[in-house]
Amino acid sequence: ELSSQRKFDEIKKANQAAAKKLVEDQFSSSSEDDDEDAEGKQGKILAKTFTIYTSQTDGDASELERTRQYVNEAFQSGAMTCLICIASVKRNQAVWSCCGCFCIFHLPCIQKWAKDSLFLVSSPLTDDDFGKKDYPWPCPKCRFEYKRSETPTRYYCYCGKVEDPALDPWLVPHSCGQVCEREFKPSCGHKCLLLCHPGPCPPCPKMVTTACYCKKAKPVPRRCSAKEWSCHLPCGRTLPCGQHACENPCHSGNCEPCPRVSKQRCICGRRTAERLCASPQWQCDQVCGRTLPCGNHTCEKVCHAGPCGDCPRSGKRSCPCEKSKFTLPCTEDVPTCGDSCDKVLECGIHKCSQRCHRGPCEICRQEVEKQCRCGKHTKRMPCHKPYLCETKCTKIRDCQKHQCKRKCCSGNCPPCDQVCGRTLGCRNHKCPSGCHRGSCYPCPETVDVKCNCGKTVIKVPCGRERTTKPPKCKQLCSQPPTCHHPTQEKHYCHFGRCPPCRQSCQKTLTCGHLCPVSCHDEALVKQTGLHQPAGPWEQPSEPAFIQTALPCPPCEVPVSVECLGQHEVSPLPCHSAGPYSCKRLCGRLLDCQNHTCVKECHYVTKINSNADGKKAGPECLQCEEECTKPRPSGCPHRCVLPCHPGDCPSCLQMLKIKCHCKLSVLYIECLKLTCADLKEKDLLTSCKNQCPKELPCGHRCKEICHSGDCPLNCNQKVKLRCPCKRLKKELQCSKIREGQISLECDALCKEMKRKASEIKEAEAKAAIEEEKRRQQAELEAFENRLKGRRKNKRRKDEVEIEQSSWQKYKNLIMLPVFGVAVVMLAW
Repeated sequence: ELSSQRKFDEIKKANQAAAKKLVEDQFSSSSEDDDEDAEGKQGKILAKTFTIYTSQTDGDASELERTRQYVNEAFQSGAMTCLICIASVKRNQAVWSCCGCFCIFHLPCIQKWAKDSLFLVSSPLTDDDFGKKDYPWPCPKCRFEYKRSETPTRYYCYCGKVEDPALDPWLVPHSCGQVCEREFKPSCGHKCLLLCHPGPCPPCPKMVTTACYCKKAKPVPRRCSAKEWSCHLPCGRTLPCGQHACENPCHSGNCEPCPRVSKQRCICGRRTAERLCASPQWQCDQVCGRTLPCGNHTCEKVCHAGPCGDCPRSGKRSCPCEKSKFTLPCTEDVPTCGDSCDKVLECGIHKCSQRCHRGPCEICRQEVEKQCRCGKHTKRMPCHKPYLCETKCTKIRDCQKHQCKRKCCSGNCPPCDQVCGRTLGCRNHKCPSGCHRGSCYPCPETVDVKCNCGKTVIKVPCGRERTTKPPKCKQLCSQPPTCHHPTQEKHYCHFGRCPPCRQSCQKTLTCGHLCPVSCHDEALVKQTGLHQPAGPWEQPSEPAFIQTALPCPPCEVPVSVECLGQHEVSPLPCHSAGPYSCKRLCGRLLDCQNHTCVKECHYVTKINSNADGKKAGPECLQCEEECTKPRPSGCPHRCVLPCHPGDCPSCLQMLKIKCHCKLSVLYIECLKLTCADLKEKDLLTSCKNQCPKELPCGHRCKEICHSGDCPLNCNQKVKLRCPCKRLKKELQCSKIREGQISLECDALCKEMKRKASEIKEAEAKAAIEEEKRRQQAELEAFENRLKGRRKNKRRKDEVEIEQSSWQKYKNLIMLPVFGVAVVMLAW
C-alpha cells in the first residue's frame, strides 16, 4: 500500500508539471522560442566551424568577423538572396559562389546568365571572327570575368571538395563539413583551417619566425598573415645619392629619396644651385653656344653633357625633294633641283605636281569620282573634301530594338545611346543602363527592413523587403502592461501583442498568503457550449479561445502539520492543512517489551501526561505471538514460553548430529554442546573410530575420527622402479611423493636401451630401400609403355602414300563430262 501510494503521488506530480508546462508554452510567444532555439543551434554550428582556427590562434577570433558575417547570412532567413531571380537561396538548392565577391546564386540562374552573356557578346561577330577568341562572361554583382570554360555545370560545396553535398542541419548550409584547405590569398604556402565555409578565408593564423624589414633585430615568431614587421630602429641603408644614409624607422620597400638639400652644378657646369640631394642631375636654360668643329656655327643645344658633335650642315645634303645630293660648304644653303616634287599628298593617292620646293605641299585639288561612306551614292568632287550623303541608316543597332538613323553610315553602327528603361526584377526601379539585349543586371539598390521600434535595421536587395522577415531587435519593448502589475516583464521589441505576463500574481489570499502562480489576468480559456459546425464548410462564428481573468488557485503554501501518531511533521498545502495519517506503522512498544504496534498511524490516548511518548496505549494491538528472542549459538530449538519479557530458560533437548567422518549418528544434550569450547566440541562429535578418508596418495588415513584435513605424512610401503622399469625397491609413500628418493638406471639398462634403438634404425633403413626399389620398377614400366606407342605411330606414317594428280581431280573432271553426255542423249 505504501509503494502504491508513493507511485500515485509521483505520477500526480509529473502530470501537474506537464500541464503547467503546456499552459506556459501555450501562453508564451512561440516565435521567440523558435528564434532562441535557432540562435543556440546557430551558435553551436559557428563554434564548431571556427574551432580549428581558434585552437591554432590561442582563441583569438578577431580576424574572423568578415567570414562570420557571411556564415550568419547563410543561417539568417531571407539574407541569402539570388540577385538574378530575386528569390531566397534555400538549404536544399544547388548554388554557385563567385570567387571575387563571394555572392551566392542559384546554379540554374548563373548558368542561364553566363549563356546569355556569351551570346550577346558573340552575336555581332562575323563568321570569320567567330570562335577565334574566347570571350568572358561577368559576375552579376562584382563584374568579375570568367572564361567560357569556367561556366559552372555541377553543384559543389564552398571548398570544392564534395559534389552535391548532403543536407545536414548541424552544418553550414551548402557545406561539406570538412576542413576548407583552400590556399590563402595572397599565397603564403599555408591552407585555410576552418571548416568548409562561405565568404573569404580569414588571414593565415600560422606562426612563423621572421626578421624585420631592415634585418637588424632578432627574428621573432609572428602570425603568417602579419609576418612583416618593423623594429622602429633607423633604417641606415645608403640612399641613391651615395652620400647619406636613410634616417627613417625600419620600413618596407625601397628607401624614400634623400630629403637633404645641397649645392649642385648643372650638366654643362655653368650654373650652381641648391637642389634636393635625390636629383643631382639637372639642366639649366642656357644654350650651349660653343663653336662647332667647322668654325662657322655654334652649338644650339640647351645645357648638355659631353661633346657637341659635328656641324649639322656638313657633308652631303639633299634638296627638298631628296632626288639630288650636293657637297657644299656649311655656310651655303642647298639649292632646289628644278625637278617635280612627286611627294605623296595627304590623300595618300596623288603626288605633288609642283617643282622642288621648300616647306609643306599644298592640299590635293584634283577632281575624282568619290563614293559616300555608306556606298549608295557617287559624285565628282575635289579629292581633299569628304563625301557624305543624306541617306539615313535603317539597320537595327546591337540592342535589336532601335534603328541606327545615322546619315551615311558605313555599316559599323555605334552602340545604342538610349536608356533601357525596362522594369528590373525588384519591380521598383527601371534599368538605368544603355539600351541592350538580354536580361538586365540586378538592381543595385538596397532597402532597409526595420523592426517594430525602428532601431534595428538590416539591408536587403531591392525587391526582397516584402518577403524578408524583420530583424530581431535587442531593444526592450516599451508598451505599457495590460495586467495588474505596475511594470511588465522585460522582453525584446516585437510585432503584435505582448506575450502573456509571466510574473507571479502576488495577490493576497483569504488565508493571508500571497498567490505564487503566474499572472492569470489574461489567460486563454476555451469556450464551451459553442454551436457544433455541421461540416468543414461551416466556419466558426466565434473564437475558440477567449482571453479572461481567472481566479487565484487554492493556496499551496506549505504549513507544518504533525501526523496522528506523532511520527513526522510534513509540510501540507495551506488549503488542506489538518490532522492526517502518515500511512506508517504505529511502532509503539507493546507490553511484551519485544514487539511494536503494527496498526497504521492512529491516534493514541495519553493515560499519564508524563508517560513515555513511545509506549503503547489502549488503541494499540495486544501481542499474541510466540517468543522470538535469540537462542544461544548452536541451539536450533525455540523457547517453549509465549512472548515474554526477560531471558528464556535453558534448553534441555537432545541433538541428533553426525560425527566428523559422517558415518555415525550421535545424541548429545543441546545445553552441553552449546556451552562447550572448541576442543570439547571436537571430542563430543568424534565417533572414536579410524578415519575413512583417503589421502592424496591413495592410502587410508590412520588417525581416529577427527575434524579438518587429514595429515599428509603417509608411512605406507610402496614399490619404486627405474625409468626402464627393470629395477625396483620398497620405500615409504611420503618420501616418494616429496621427491627425496629416486631410482636411476644402471649400465645394463643403458646397454639394453642402445641395442633396441639400433634395431629400430636398421628396420627404418630397410623400409626406405624397399620403397626406392618399388619406385624404380614403376618408372621402368612407364618408360617401356611410352616406347611402344612411338613405334606404332612411326609405322603408320610410313604406310601413307601420296596420291597422284588424276586421283585428286578425277571427280571434278568426270562430273561435267558425264552431265554433257546425258544432255546430248536426251536431245
